[in-house]
Parts: sequence; C-alpha cells; structure tokens
Amino acid sequence: MENSFQIYLASPRGFCAGVERAIETVKLCLEKYDRPVYVLHEIVHNKHVIGELEESGAIFVENLKAIPRGEVCIFSAHGVSVEIETEAELLGLRTIDATCP
Repeated sequence: MENSFQIYLASPRGFCAGVERAIETVKLCLEKYDRPVYVLHEIVHNKHVIGELEESGAIFVENLKAIPRGEVCIFSAHGVSVEIETEAELLGLRTIDATCP
C-alpha cells in the first residue's frame, strides 16, 4: 500500500515571537540610547537582520570586554549564563536581556 502525503509550506514564513521580541528590543534600544548599543553575540542567526541592525548602530561582540564601561549591552535571544550576567555587572555595563522567554 502506497502512502501519499502533501506538504504545505506557510508563506511568508517568519520568526517566532521570542525572536521578534529580541529584534524589537535592539531597535528600541537604538532609539532610546545613544548609539552605538552593543549586543553580545548575534541577536538572532539571520545575516539580513544583523546587517540591518548594524547599519542602524548596533555593534555585535563576542566578548563583554570589547564593550566600553557604562555602555548598553543587550543579551541575545539565546540567553546567557549567570556568570556572564555577573561579569557584565562587574564591567559596569548597562544590561538589557532580550532572551527568548
């Protein structure tokens, strides 16, 4: 007996609510705070979104020590450990958590 399946792809496909929230968090920070704002790691894994945010004034870093003291540091949608939160506090960074809930 042969099974027949149909696959339907939603169009357009978008991001989940947590990713949308993280992107919006960076955009709101760019409006509220002096540029640049720093984001620890890529906010989401999408080169087009990253490029747009970089053009708007976001700087993506891989290490907290790359962020000047007193600057805004946004934690990506992927979240961070308690140790990273503590390190950011010790480095005098103003943190905003964009972790996907």
